[in-house]
Amino acid sequence: MASLKEVRNRIVSVGSTQQITKAMKMVAAAKLRRSQDNIMRMRPYAQRLNSILSNLSNVSGEGGENVYAQKRDVQRVLIIAVTSDRGLCGAFNSNVMKAVNNLINERYSTQAAAGNIEIMAIGKKGHEYFTKRNVPTAGDYTTIFGNLTFERVRVAAEQAMEGFRTGLYDQVDLVYNEFKNVATQVIRTEQFLPIQETPGEQNASPMESDYIFEPSKEEILEQLIPKSLKIQVYKAVLESNASEHGARMTAMDKATENAGELLKQLKLTYNRTRQAAITTEILEIVGGAEALAASR
Repeated sequence: MASLKEVRNRIVSVGSTQQITKAMKMVAAAKLRRSQDNIMRMRPYAQRLNSILSNLSNVSGEGGENVYAQKRDVQRVLIIAVTSDRGLCGAFNSNVMKAVNNLINERYSTQAAAGNIEIMAIGKKGHEYFTKRNVPTAGDYTTIFGNLTFERVRVAAEQAMEGFRTGLYDQVDLVYNEFKNVATQVIRTEQFLPIQETPGEQNASPMESDYIFEPSKEEILEQLIPKSLKIQVYKAVLESNASEHGARMTAMDKATENAGELLKQLKLTYNRTRQAAITTEILEIVGGAEALAASR
């Protein structure tokens, strides 16, 4: 049985840990509110823009076919994996890495065997994971969540778009956590490039898909489509950011509860140990008194 000092020290240690996890939960809750507001404002805009993009993806003007909709034989692949910069958020990061590995094994095993897969890891945890496993990485976006803005995410999106446009990549996929609520984050794997037509667009009514182009089809394709693609990446990063804070809040709440349960057990152990020590001392005193009485 542990000594009273050891149990007492452990009670102090667990109590300090509980205070830390409780504080981290409160911080995550505050950040979650802001990030949740951001993604809720972004979703309607991104969805409508993506709907327009899907209708325009097959439009060809005098300048030729839209380069971002070109379908090629898939030889080289870029996977954009959105993780976090910090841990202590449960299975948030490991789920993304698992989804990326499953995607490679199930869809791109041939390309992986040929060494034609690169990972663009947005977030420090993903970058460290794939770098340690000698997986080729594109760019360094390990601190993007320190100051999350559209301009910083735009750089990553432009790198992926430029790689596809120049033929460096034949396909680009996005893997990230979609925010549902505080306790639920859903892994999403989406094809980023080439642009896909969303379900239902083929049967869309003329009122939904018939557009008047001003000033021209070519200028719309040159400006709207790249902007829509950048917004799509930014939305994925915002979804992941809100999911991260939700996952961390849930993890710290559970850790605080576990620390409370452990404190109860330790205090019970401490009281039992203390009672045993007192009982032993009483028995020693009684035994000593009886020995003195017998010697007289």
